[in-house]
Amino acid sequence: MSTCIFCQIAAGVAAAERLLETDRVLAFLDIAPVHYGHTLVIPKQHFENFFDLPDDLWLEMGRVSRKVALALRRKLYAQGINLGMNNLPAAGQVVFHAHLHVIPRYNDDGLHLFPQGSYQGRDLASVGRQLREALADL
Repeated sequence: MSTCIFCQIAAGVAAAERLLETDRVLAFLDIAPVHYGHTLVIPKQHFENFFDLPDDLWLEMGRVSRKVALALRRKLYAQGINLGMNNLPAAGQVVFHAHLHVIPRYNDDGLHLFPQGSYQGRDLASVGRQLREALADL
């Protein structure tokens, strides 16, 4: 048996409050929620992060996430929804099994996600050019 906790949850070996599942995707409540209803959507098969996921599986995770988000709005009266995925240690990934967070949000809940900066000088154009070059190679 894998030591990955999310693989164990997907296999039914470890407990979780399961919400929705398809043949390839499982949604369950996060045990350390930002707000009640905070849900994790995972592929049942082990993929370490976003970069490893096949495109069709990523799309299926998106469809499941949308259903969860609609349920959060309908039953927990979420006024907004954040979708988030931490990939690799520098981005805060702690469990190395791909997972998407569906987080209900409320007006004035105090959660602030991203400080905003600005580009200096010609950096905006330079970064844009570099990324277009990289995208052309993919």
